[in-house]
Amino acid sequence: MEPRIVVLASGSGTLLQALLDSPIGRTIAAVGSDVADAPAIARAAGVGVPTFVVAPGAFEARADWDAALLDEVNRFTPQWVVSAGFMRILGPDFVSAFPARIINTHPTLLPAFPGAHGVRDALCYGVKVTGCTVHVVDEGVDTGPIIAQRAIEVLPDDTEESLHERIKAVERDLLVQTLTQLIGASS
Repeated sequence: MEPRIVVLASGSGTLLQALLDSPIGRTIAAVGSDVADAPAIARAAGVGVPTFVVAPGAFEARADWDAALLDEVNRFTPQWVVSAGFMRILGPDFVSAFPARIINTHPTLLPAFPGAHGVRDALCYGVKVTGCTVHVVDEGVDTGPIIAQRAIEVLPDDTEESLHERIKAVERDLLVQTLTQLIGASS
């Protein structure tokens, strides 16, 4: 039986699109978001992949949102959950429901520059090489075991935007390659 993946995305969905365009695409059971009008949702719906939205603002307590997100994801019985530009920290109950089976990408070479502003932080620090990381999600912020990384040279005229765009191109390829290897090893 082919593994089932639920992808979580908050934004444009370019990482999701890379997955949809690869053989991994046939294993995506659903795409979820925390943002109702996220372009990622439209990308998934456009190719017939079921979607769902669990908006944090609809819940009084963070724990209630975490529980609702877990319920939605569990409806699709995934073997893997992929955080592909999902800009929310997953709660401990969610993480423990999928031990070592939640994968995230990050636009720096972890453990350096974790968090939401990694590219900016790397540039401000003055690094000459940065890159992207695929890692297992744990209860910390970008602290889980590293699965794969690729380095990218920082160019003298790089801005946060130009560097991030170059990183994202490499990150998409690395995510597809890494998931292909993981799924092949688990099926």
